Amino acid sequence: MSTIAIILISIGGVLGLLFIGGLAAAGRRARQQAPDYARHVAEADQALETARAADKGWDRDVLDRTARQAVTGQRPGFAVEGLHLVLVDDRPGVEEDRAHFVAQGTEGELRVVLRRSEEAGWAVERVD
Repeated sequence: MSTIAIILISIGGVLGLLFIGGLAAAGRRARQQAPDYARHVAEADQALETARAADKGWDRDVLDRTARQAVTGQRPGFAVEGLHLVLVDDRPGVEEDRAHFVAQGTEGELRVVLRRSEEAGWAVERVD
């Protein structure tokens, strides 16, 4: 085998290894950024839902208090450590309005759905 062929094969091998290493590094970087991206999207969605609820005149303190009372009433042993507004379902009129919360505790998570009516205000629809 000639000297030039050996040099070309060596250069090709080094370039191939560099290409494979670059692909591996890019894949690792993409996997590391995925959880951060999902967390940022969730935080943005939550902030949007909170802002939309405040803008429509929904009283956040009343919603929180009603959601906590719902958990206490339907799951007495569940200690609420965190309560997060995750969805505001604001439809035309009052009767179809819903507020979805996630209650977090040592026992796990509960989904709390509140419904709104003109005469009774906010009430529990379900706790899952």
